[in-house]
Amino acid sequence: MAEPDDDANPGGTGGTSADRRDECPADAEDERYMALALQLARRAFDAGEVPVGAIIVAAGSVIARARNQMLELRDPTAHAEMVAITQAAAALENDRLSNATLYVTVEPCPMCAGAIVWARVRRVVFGARDAKAGACGSVLDIARHPKLNHRAEIRSGVREADCADLMRDFFERRRSRTERPFEDREIRTDRDDHSRGDDDPERA
Repeated sequence: MAEPDDDANPGGTGGTSADRRDECPADAEDERYMALALQLARRAFDAGEVPVGAIIVAAGSVIARARNQMLELRDPTAHAEMVAITQAAAALENDRLSNATLYVTVEPCPMCAGAIVWARVRRVVFGARDAKAGACGSVLDIARHPKLNHRAEIRSGVREADCADLMRDFFERRRSRTERPFEDREIRTDRDDHSRGDDDPERA
């Protein structure tokens, strides 16, 4: 994920047909599940973690709920998506999540997108795009790479403003508490460009 950046490109990845398809209006079910992921992101915020939340749904039931826990677990791989995928595989007793949908508040990074491919997650729905590290269409498109043996269905922009605002609020508050210029530079989003006239954060 990445922090608000005045120089980010408006529109995130531009106006390709894939982007327009990804950003079509979310249905009520996607909105409802993203609201649950946002609750988890707010818990991460309260715990001092970068505020990303994720849930996984299969057969109409939530089988995994997770938030970023890198600081808490002292584990740089403990992104919300990674924790949720592990939980879901355990719940289903299967390393393939081929009938599952992952909802996450911020576009998955390359590590998480790779896990999505390996777990064969059928569908990924995310809120805010990550203009610096997003791997579901913004910077890379690992989750739909034509040379990989699985391609997830992607939908972006569900509760985008809420997801991006939470990220921006987190980093603004952190900067107000202490000077951490190197870490702050690592967090960028094109959400600020959208708020200036259009519409779109990071991870750790």
